Amino acid sequence: MKNLLMSAVLCMLTLTVTAQVSPKLQAKVMQQAATIEPRMIEWRRHIHQYPELSNREVKTGEKIAAHLKSLGIEVQTGVAHTGVVGILKGGKPGPVIALRADMDALPVTERNSLPFASKERTTFNGQETGVMHACGHDTHVAMLMATAEILAQNKSELRGTVKFIFQPAEEGAPAGEEGGASLMVKQGVLENPKVDVIFGAHIQSIAPLGRITYKPAGLMAASDWFKIKVYGKQAHGSAPWGGIDPIVVSAQIINSLQTIVSRSVNLTQEPAVVTVGRINAGIRENIIPEYAEMAGTIRTLDTKMQDEIHEKMRVMVTKVAESMGARAEIEIQKMTPVTYNDPALTEKVVASLQKAAGESNVVRIPSVTGAEDFAFYQQKVPGFFFFVGACPPDKDPLKDAVGHHTPDFIIDERGMLVGLKAMLNLTLDYMYAK
Repeated sequence: MKNLLMSAVLCMLTLTVTAQVSPKLQAKVMQQAATIEPRMIEWRRHIHQYPELSNREVKTGEKIAAHLKSLGIEVQTGVAHTGVVGILKGGKPGPVIALRADMDALPVTERNSLPFASKERTTFNGQETGVMHACGHDTHVAMLMATAEILAQNKSELRGTVKFIFQPAEEGAPAGEEGGASLMVKQGVLENPKVDVIFGAHIQSIAPLGRITYKPAGLMAASDWFKIKVYGKQAHGSAPWGGIDPIVVSAQIINSLQTIVSRSVNLTQEPAVVTVGRINAGIRENIIPEYAEMAGTIRTLDTKMQDEIHEKMRVMVTKVAESMGARAEIEIQKMTPVTYNDPALTEKVVASLQKAAGESNVVRIPSVTGAEDFAFYQQKVPGFFFFVGACPPDKDPLKDAVGHHTPDFIIDERGMLVGLKAMLNLTLDYMYAK
């Protein structure tokens, strides 16, 4: 009896390990991906031409919802303000797999000659600006719309349920508002049905066309914001000895902050960044003001290092100001946690990426100091996030590729097909392996 039971267990383990998508279904789905590519590009161009800022993605959400409904997918709208969630139940029992795309654009004025370039204008933080998909979220939406259509066409062969999460406000909610992945999680997007695993992708204008890059554990950094207020004593610009110059104090604080990363933390463990991105002070050339304010960001990939840097900043800011007769206050706000790819999950899914891009085009990379609020999902369920290269072939990714969040941002749309194939392979391989 004991031998019989052992044989049965071994048989079940073998079935679990060897279960895979049939060659017939695999070939069919990849052909469908190639067929839908022109429409996927068309969707991307429409969304690119009519971008919407965080928590304002109304028309984008309407387009997505209409598409999902036309496929017979159950649709929820108004999630985290403008988010859309589609639920597709397969023909067979299995896991619940979430796929996520972000929808929001940026307050950037587009500067190129694309026929579908954005002409949208808005007021952001009191300033007139253009609106642009300068980070590729338009491609993410189009790729997930295409993924949804192909999986819906193969519904009877799906094992489990697929939840399509179209998320607003990845770039951050407007001042005074909640938004993004944290709000979607708060509103239960990972429940009903309960999600077992989540996958997400990001297009990259600075990576070679068709290359997929990834990393287990910490892929992208935690992002914290800080604000420093410096209080001095106002004086005439011709007689600085009569006051305490908060601008000079601010300059000393900025220089000192840079020594935290360069001299106080072990960078062989993980990278870190402290950046002052804004400083405001004064109203007239010949008046030393009594107040200055600066703000910036902190990027870390280790929670212990994160706490260490925060503490060093608090001490340094207050003590530097004191040494110059001024007073300073610092506020640090934790914004986005580390984008953490579950190591066990990452090991299992690399083969799925290789089927999409080719083995030589799937490359493990070092950590990235950019941040992604996909991390909030990964705090709740195992998740995997990866990059899809789309650098135009006439540009060198290492020298003259145009970066994200810039007016000249541009991608080669052929990279989207690789991203689509990767999402399809990840979904089918995971549900069949389970």
